[in-house]
Amino acid sequence: MTRRIQAVVFDLGETLVNENRLWSMIARYSGITDFTLFGMMGAVIERREHHRSIFSLMQIESVDPDIIGYELGLQDLYPDVVPALRSLHAAKYRLGVSGNQPEGAAEQTSQLGLPFEMVASSATWGVSKPDPAFFQRMMESFDLPADAMVYVGDRLDNDIFPAIAAGMHAVFIRRGPWGHIHALWPEAEQVPHQIRGLSELFPILERLNADSATSPEDRVTP
Repeated sequence: MTRRIQAVVFDLGETLVNENRLWSMIARYSGITDFTLFGMMGAVIERREHHRSIFSLMQIESVDPDIIGYELGLQDLYPDVVPALRSLHAAKYRLGVSGNQPEGAAEQTSQLGLPFEMVASSATWGVSKPDPAFFQRMMESFDLPADAMVYVGDRLDNDIFPAIAAGMHAVFIRRGPWGHIHALWPEAEQVPHQIRGLSELFPILERLNADSATSPEDRVTP
């Protein structure tokens, strides 16, 4: 038996944000085609290397989004993001977003008008996933125990397994290059909660809440 879920926190890149536009801009800046860059990215993910190793493959320095003029906008969100967040907010779930993002990402996310109580990043917190301290900061931000929180992310290594190790519930969203490739890893079979889109999140929350030991007055009905 666990507590009822009170907060849902999301990773940003490829969980809420389709990063295709960002990487296409990086490809143009680097003088290669999108197809070439995406192929190299797939190889990096398959070899379980840090995504920044792609810059070594391209023999260039890491590209700051500010240098290429990229700024996060509503057009970069996956189509299911706004409806899902609005529904979760209406159901009285506390919402947050935090991922491994550079300076400025949290501020740009805050300006999108989404119903987040907490907006943070590795840059603002000074700690990156999969460090346990990253997930501890989430719990401290909401002042909630780990088992009252769900973390949603597209990576097994950075998101799902560290969140579970921290005592949280974790939902693996299988989209974006990491999500699709990580879904093929043998370790993916160990993850009980997997979705292809955010509309599939509600049934998982309902199941978790059905197993909870929280008193009826604390219940949240999606």
